[in-house]
Amino acid sequence: MSMWVFGYGSLLWNPGFEVAESVIGTLPDYARSFCMRSIHHRGTVEQPGLVLALDQQEAQACEGVALKVVVGQEEQTLAYLRERELISSAYVEKELLVQLVDGRDVTAVVYVIDEAHEQYCGGLPLEEQAQIMAQAVGGRGPNTEYLYNTAEHLASVGLHDPALEWLAARVREIAA
Repeated sequence: MSMWVFGYGSLLWNPGFEVAESVIGTLPDYARSFCMRSIHHRGTVEQPGLVLALDQQEAQACEGVALKVVVGQEEQTLAYLRERELISSAYVEKELLVQLVDGRDVTAVVYVIDEAHEQYCGGLPLEEQAQIMAQAVGGRGPNTEYLYNTAEHLASVGLHDPALEWLAARVREIAA
């Protein structure tokens, strides 16, 4: 059985593992949103940034990219992803069904937000999100870089996320 990983944020443009196949897919009952305070990668404890997470929401769906892991690299890929994504335990690792645009359904490793975690911040107004992201910098660089790369990659694969597009434009205005 092949291992798949669902990318909806930085995994789209920086998976960090060798990808055998990349297919646009939809994850039902989850929405992509900047609902996680980043205190490591894109912010600090003193000045948290915001990163994307999957927030469970019935009747919603997140479009992203399913990434098939090269056969024989499953164990090392999973170890890498756990080190990267579970750094503060704000994400929960799940295996969920993703519907691919070519008609296949695959079970993918997916990282979703733990709404009980202290880093969860769902429901922040877009303007507040923009103000935070325009200023925050963490161990992997500026929060703006994360936002811009994600917005650009979504657009390049033909995926439309109006809130993320608005945020990218607004943060560019603030940073100018």
